[in-house]
Amino acid sequence: MSWILKRAKQFYRALTADISVDDEKYLMQHLNTEEQKLFLQMGLIDQFHSLNVAYTIERLIIQGKQGIDREFLIRCALLHDIGKINFKASVWDKIFAVLVTALFPRLADKLELRGNRAIYIYRNHAELGGQKLQKMGLFNEAKIIARHHSPPRADDSKELKLLRLADEEN
Repeated sequence: MSWILKRAKQFYRALTADISVDDEKYLMQHLNTEEQKLFLQMGLIDQFHSLNVAYTIERLIIQGKQGIDREFLIRCALLHDIGKINFKASVWDKIFAVLVTALFPRLADKLELRGNRAIYIYRNHAELGGQKLQKMGLFNEAKIIARHHSPPRADDSKELKLLRLADEEN
């Protein structure tokens, strides 16, 4: 799927984002009370996206990925965008950050240096989320989440590779 079509699909999903009763049950199954509170601090669009990443993880694991700690990876998927918590961005802020960063990286650099919060959060939410999780004592989750937007390395874990794949699909 082309980049534009993928982004259009994401835009549509953002506009129609909704959390169902089944989604709430899923969260209660996979996150403890403290983690649920953290998840619920995210905006609806980020919650919806994170749930879809978790559901994609489930599908990928079923398709034969062995040696994966399923519960750990689902928890990482559900919490992977918590670095966005303190920034309540509109859909338009998010679209702007994605497009400018992808199409005009030098302009994005300048805007970030000038204090554009949407671009800063878009570019740094993985590390910010990792820091939040470290403070909660979730060190293994923090390592994976802090690197989920970093360039791939030879020593990346299977979990990190799957999280990136599922995030990219959604």
